[in-house]
Amino acid sequence: MTDPGRTTILRAARKAFARESYDAVTLRGVAADAGVSAALIVKYFGGKEALFERVADFTEAAQLLLAAPNERLGEHAVRTLVEYRRENDQDLLVRVVFAAGKADERAQIREHFRDQVTRAFAARLTGPDAELRAGLITAQLLGLGAAIAIDKTGPIATADLETVAGLYAPAIQQLIH
Repeated sequence: MTDPGRTTILRAARKAFARESYDAVTLRGVAADAGVSAALIVKYFGGKEALFERVADFTEAAQLLLAAPNERLGEHAVRTLVEYRRENDQDLLVRVVFAAGKADERAQIREHFRDQVTRAFAARLTGPDAELRAGLITAQLLGLGAAIAIDKTGPIATADLETVAGLYAPAIQQLIH
């Protein structure tokens, strides 16, 4: 997905679905926030339900976070999370934490996250307690992402990437091995 229009629409949709319930989000509202027409959203995504499904999908996030060998996975995941946030003004994972809406909508997002991110990490891990360790890894990544999202001018959000990765990644790497 390299099309800037799609990326802008997804960014606006993620914000909309994080702030409001599914019923309250409109294609016109998302389109206005994205600076595009509602017709373009329909062309790219097919409608509101398909757009929500795309917002609730974490496949791309998992692929980005897991694109390193296990020996460097902790550092890679931290760097990817922080760099993505800084370059795109959005987080790969935090929408699972801040999702608004009805319980079933939030449950769907959590289920997608668990299936697409946590289980993807678990599949990469060897040794005992792989599922538990994967859950702890994703919990740490969610915590880092949430801290940056909540305090955008604080020390975690503004620290040098080398420093953040150097301090945070070893804890994640310990869970990988």
